[in-house]
Amino acid sequence: SRSPLVNWAANELGLPLGPGDLSKNPHPFGQIPCLTDDDDGDEKIMVFESGAILNYLQSAADEGRGPKGDAKRAAVASWVAWANASLDPICFLETPEGKVYDTGLRNPNRRIDTLNTLLSQSPHLVQGKFSLADVAVASYLLYVIQFFPDVELYQRWPHVVRYMRECAGREGYGQAFGGRVQGF
Repeated sequence: SRSPLVNWAANELGLPLGPGDLSKNPHPFGQIPCLTDDDDGDEKIMVFESGAILNYLQSAADEGRGPKGDAKRAAVASWVAWANASLDPICFLETPEGKVYDTGLRNPNRRIDTLNTLLSQSPHLVQGKFSLADVAVASYLLYVIQFFPDVELYQRWPHVVRYMRECAGREGYGQAFGGRVQGF
């Protein structure tokens, strides 16, 4: 499940988030994560899939911030979409049945080379500050070392590894994933 990355995002944004009743999960496929929000008054909101939930949480945190919030929101949404659509299949190689069997990070990759270059120029992905874009991207990268601890990343992508260490060291990450995965 990608629920911990949703919890990490909520922790970073200071938004309250609690577990729901799984027997009443409204996700169309009965999966998690799935977020419901009835703080909007009359209408109960339901959002499923981690990327959509991250975008919803960012919008909730940015309410009332005006046009500057729009540029950040657009950048965050782009990185969240990239993480889900492009980074996931690099990080996790699957059989036709959907079973993960290895990581693509054992081999050279131009997209990760580009990410390494970007992270050599800025500590974070959006406006040089930690954002939900970092939650989305770092989560996939950090999942790789949890599932494939023997993969060597530092020689090829030292800035990506620095970024991963910094993100894993955040208090919100530790609260969401547990302290045992913070150090690698």
